[in-house]
Amino acid sequence: MRKSHPVRRAVLATAATVSGIVLLLSLKPASDPGSAEAAGGAPPAAESVQGGARPIGDGTVTGDAARTQYGAVQVRLTVSGGRITKAEAVQAPEGGQSDQVTSNAVPRLNQAAVQAQSADIDAVSGATYTSAGYKESLQSALDKARASAPADTGGGDAAQARTVTGDVAQTQYGPVQVRITVSGGRITEAEAVQTPEGGQSDQVTSNAVPRLNQAAVQAQSADIDAVSGATYTSAGYKESLQSALDKAGG
Repeated sequence: MRKSHPVRRAVLATAATVSGIVLLLSLKPASDPGSAEAAGGAPPAAESVQGGARPIGDGTVTGDAARTQYGAVQVRLTVSGGRITKAEAVQAPEGGQSDQVTSNAVPRLNQAAVQAQSADIDAVSGATYTSAGYKESLQSALDKARASAPADTGGGDAAQARTVTGDVAQTQYGPVQVRITVSGGRITEAEAVQTPEGGQSDQVTSNAVPRLNQAAVQAQSADIDAVSGATYTSAGYKESLQSALDKAGG
């Protein structure tokens, strides 16, 4: 009997060791950080379009036109309560096969922009260039919307400064689009973000646009004189300027 005691003790020790290993293995998943993250300890989801720092201003804002291989793409956003409530393409490639591509892709891109609340949206299959242009103009619109949101600086006219872009005005020689900066209820800056270009239009634009910009700030309205020799550009400028003023609240 005495010879059997060491064997019995060995068997009991082995059994205890096996039981301990099984117990440790059964406890490991509960203490695994990866399991805890999957069970609800994951990092918070990415922030919304506000970016956690500065919200986007309410109203309607139009992004810069993005040039693509098949034509310009330009996006307009409607923002309410700091969120995108509507997205639309005011310019998109057209003519020939582009009509079909645009009619298929743009509605899906509009919907994606509202859902994502950002420019981080997927390209539509078969519309790579249009999608890329859409995202570029969409990001521009978001940047402008953020710039138009009053900064939290404790008040004052500087906190109310905002930038508004008018609708694109189509002219015989190309589109014209005006952006204004408003502070304290006054136009402090006017600039043309789109103008006719190419050939003689370059010379006309370089001569007329600076004068039109200056006239807009001086007049504080779209009631400005046309520049001699730039009738169409002047008319398009005034039309887009009036659109920007309407968006800015007159």
